[in-house]
Amino acid sequence: MTSTIPPDESTVRGKPFSWRFTTPLFIGAALNSVNTSMIATALVPIATGLHVSVGQTASLVTALYLASAIAQPTAGKVAEVFGARRVFLVGIVLVVLGGVLGGVAQNLLMLLIARVLIGLGSSCPYPSAMMLIQRRAKAAGMEKPPGGVLGGLLIAGIATASLGLPIGGVLVEAVGWRWVFFVNVPVALIALAAALIWIPRDPPQQTPRNARDVLSRIDLTGIIGFALAMTALLAFLFSIPEPNWTMLGAAVVLFLALTLWELRAEHPFVDVRLLVRNAALTRTYLRYALVALCVYVVLYAITQWLEAGRHLSALGAGLLLLPMSVISGVVAVPISRRNLIRGPVIVAALASLVGSAGVLFLTSDINIVWIVLITLVFGVALGTAASGNQIALYTQAPREQLGVASGLFRTFGYVGSIASSAITGIVFHSSVSDSGVHLIGLIMIGVSIVALALSAFDRRLRNPGLPTRQA
Repeated sequence: MTSTIPPDESTVRGKPFSWRFTTPLFIGAALNSVNTSMIATALVPIATGLHVSVGQTASLVTALYLASAIAQPTAGKVAEVFGARRVFLVGIVLVVLGGVLGGVAQNLLMLLIARVLIGLGSSCPYPSAMMLIQRRAKAAGMEKPPGGVLGGLLIAGIATASLGLPIGGVLVEAVGWRWVFFVNVPVALIALAAALIWIPRDPPQQTPRNARDVLSRIDLTGIIGFALAMTALLAFLFSIPEPNWTMLGAAVVLFLALTLWELRAEHPFVDVRLLVRNAALTRTYLRYALVALCVYVVLYAITQWLEAGRHLSALGAGLLLLPMSVISGVVAVPISRRNLIRGPVIVAALASLVGSAGVLFLTSDINIVWIVLITLVFGVALGTAASGNQIALYTQAPREQLGVASGLFRTFGYVGSIASSAITGIVFHSSVSDSGVHLIGLIMIGVSIVALALSAFDRRLRNPGLPTRQA
């Protein structure tokens, strides 16, 4: 397919990334991360309102995670075939539908469908936006990654995760749990209108002409195989602390079958040969997943501990973690603007290690200032890991596969997040205690050491102006 685009007014004027172009991308990218955590404060009110158990409402969390982990790379693959702008718009429409359905839902099944729609829809903007940014940069003749724009996308798509807790708490307290769903509608409609007006149409493409070509180009079999394998893996992780070993075995078999298929596919959904050949990109995924695991442990485990040990409300715990989002955004901006990679990912691993060591000193009667300091350290870890690894991804992934590569980047983040939830479930299975927090801290230290090794000894972390295409 061709990669040229008709020059629009802002490109001609030398401002390819004006606020008009970036605004819908940033709004769209924020929808997924905010929805990921916003539901947490609404689970109990939903259970009361629909007369179900709180345990049943936990499936609303699982539904979005599962849909997002599968949909992120899928959206990237479809965008590579049919156009990034089209996929972006379809995703926003799905978010609107999910918000409306969730807001009027009369039972848990309707809410589950709404969460799946929101998960699928909100997964489209990030990989689509990465492709649109890359295409725009090429049309403008930019040799280096547009770091400032990638930084803004990063803040919108990743650093806003913990904002969902206080936003959800305020909505539930002020207007009821239904607005945790309804709030998506006006925000998504703004993104939809802005995208229709300000994002240029997709260029003419050599799109497949019949159903067989479509299935081959998007590798439908590979997508289904990936979805089944991820479903089995996530089912195993969510079954902890009473692990479903059958699901783990199924996941292993399905991933092996997927690998064999992708090695033979003409247009593989997950290019296994690329991941082996381009080990630098694979290490970028692993680094990000490991730091994400530690950061999300803070969001999940420390939040539970604050509520159980310090007797804080969900809203209070969310507000206490809010500085972590702020500092991650503050840190990410200068890193992204300078297109830095190696330094930030090493700092991320070190910050994660320092913060994890700090967790060992947490007790129920410790001064709240110490807790805030630890969350700030993890804010540094999140900001540096996300920004450094995102620039690495942008430079290491083949241009024609950036959509899928960006989606997989987010999927690895989800795997880290879900693994953190599994760790929390195992350690806090019987009770939420100081000793449990300390055990979690030891696990985080081990994970951080691995992340540090992957960062400090990776010789392929080079200047983003010289893209790393192979290991």
